[in-house]
Amino acid sequence: MAGPVALEEVEAALGYSFADRALLEEALTHASAAQGVRQASLERLEFLGDRVLGLGLAALLIEAYPDEAPGDLARRHARLAAGDTLASIGREIGLQRHLRMDKGIDRDSLPPSMIEDGCEAIIGAVYLDGGHDAAMALVARFWEPLIGGRPPRDAKTALQEWALARALPLPSYALVATDGPPHAPTLTVEVCVEGCRPVQASAGSKRAAEQAAARGLLDIVAATGG
Repeated sequence: MAGPVALEEVEAALGYSFADRALLEEALTHASAAQGVRQASLERLEFLGDRVLGLGLAALLIEAYPDEAPGDLARRHARLAAGDTLASIGREIGLQRHLRMDKGIDRDSLPPSMIEDGCEAIIGAVYLDGGHDAAMALVARFWEPLIGGRPPRDAKTALQEWALARALPLPSYALVATDGPPHAPTLTVEVCVEGCRPVQASAGSKRAAEQAAARGLLDIVAATGG
């Protein structure tokens, strides 16, 4: 179990005090640490937190951009809910220090996907502990400062638009390798566009790897004036 000092540090970072600290304990317990012991891991809270975050972000965006088209709102939402955003906020909360996990996992090179999962689990725990308003306040605290600017285009969309503008077939993505343990896999994806050299990228999820591969190919065509 995480010690009281660790729990207090997480609560201070969140700006929220738990009535039921067992929920916070659960949100900080990775599946690798729960194996073989009678303790719940963060996976169920992550499932809940993902949905709560989606609702909270949608509400923030609807309020911030009352006249914006749904497609633009969706792109903003996707950027705010992206894995790198979650990992950044998770580090701000201090999850890289306080997540409980298997001793064989190097804390200094913690996979971003583990921090992302912990961040969503924390949101789920706050929702169960304090209800809708507490969870929405938490989402607003960390995500509202990130709202602003023009609607972003994710890399896959940008690459698709680049190909269509040149009358090329749509990009194709293929999973070419899966490495690492089941609780922290690394997936490698290859993206192909007619007339371009295939590009591979790796990440903790297929979606993130596809985005990274698309971004890599866009960087190449931009550098070559394509």
